[in-house]
Amino acid sequence: MSKIRFIFSFIKKEAVFFIALICAIVSSFFTDISLEKIKTYIDWNTLFILFSLMSVIAALQKCGVFKILANFMCKGVRSLQGLTAILVMLCFFSSMFITNDVALITFVPLAIALLTKYASPFYVMYIVILQTIAANTGSMLTPIGNPQNLFLFSKLNCPVYSFISILLPYSILSFLFLVAAILFVPRKSLDFIRKEDSAVNGKFQSLRTNIVTDISDSAAANKAKIKRKIETIVFLILFIMCLLAVVHVIPKHILAIIVLSCILLIDCSIISSVDFMLLFTFCAFFIFTGNIANIPEIKGFLELYVQNHEFLISVLVSQIISNVPATLLLYPFVLSTKDLLLGVNVGGLGTLVASLASLISYKLYIQALQEQKKCQISKENLLPSSLKYLAVFTALNLVFIAILFLLQSFLR
Repeated sequence: MSKIRFIFSFIKKEAVFFIALICAIVSSFFTDISLEKIKTYIDWNTLFILFSLMSVIAALQKCGVFKILANFMCKGVRSLQGLTAILVMLCFFSSMFITNDVALITFVPLAIALLTKYASPFYVMYIVILQTIAANTGSMLTPIGNPQNLFLFSKLNCPVYSFISILLPYSILSFLFLVAAILFVPRKSLDFIRKEDSAVNGKFQSLRTNIVTDISDSAAANKAKIKRKIETIVFLILFIMCLLAVVHVIPKHILAIIVLSCILLIDCSIISSVDFMLLFTFCAFFIFTGNIANIPEIKGFLELYVQNHEFLISVLVSQIISNVPATLLLYPFVLSTKDLLLGVNVGGLGTLVASLASLISYKLYIQALQEQKKCQISKENLLPSSLKYLAVFTALNLVFIAILFLLQSFLR
């Protein structure tokens, strides 16, 4: 019985992959499929660079690089509004380089831990939602900000500055409205909390120190610190190599071999942090779209409704199946890759499933809510329910998506 529960839980967790897999299998019955054709359907370069980036970012996260960044950014914070600005902008700017998923995994738990001490339950929820919007709108700017950008950048075959220029107006406008949204958070001073609550004060001050605070001055401890610094430097070099591979300086398959070799030599456990299910999902969608592109009736139908409506269709499809699958599904049938790029990035706003990254912050929020209930915290101090979260999340996302829709209409 427990095995059956585990299987159902796994299928539920990886629903997008299993849907893509079923689509790939079913579509194979309607076309002349072969192993050679499957090899040509799959975009291997996208998989190589995606694997390399996920591995290196997971390694840097394990080294504590992003928490050290957060510690440094939190220095000198004196108000709740200031703390909110830092937590939200950390997600906005870091997502451009470490992806929206990693930004939320790293900084949402930090926000919840800090804000539950300083902010009302509603503002904790409000700020977590702003972090989610920030990660989704910040990541749209760069080729490495999210998986769909990596894929489409390789297809556009344009310089990085041209890619950024396409999305820059949307990121700037999103940034300005995030700043406006932050202004709704009270300018509550944090100083009196530090004076009255020494325990909280100690926890807050710990954010300003290095992530490793409990290492003694022993020789073994110093050796461990040196080892960690060397590992961090190695992974930072690998990250730079990933950037070079994105701009076609280093062959992507060579990069993947180098990254895998370094991880196996330094720390094999990093492999477990790589989202292989995302890679398998890409493979399944590549096969599915390759199959339906060879079925004249379906190909003609999709081309008829998608072409010249790429932006609107991609936004709408993203609301249902999320923007990464929408990208892989629609790409073979579009005339304007640029409009598809805009659509799937703007389409990451809206519903909770429009961007799979949004589900990460939602799950982290729900976990915090459940932990509070277990601790039997009084209702007035309890985080708002999941339904309230969904309502506020949807309302704020609709505001942002409407603003970006207006911008797209104006720029056209």
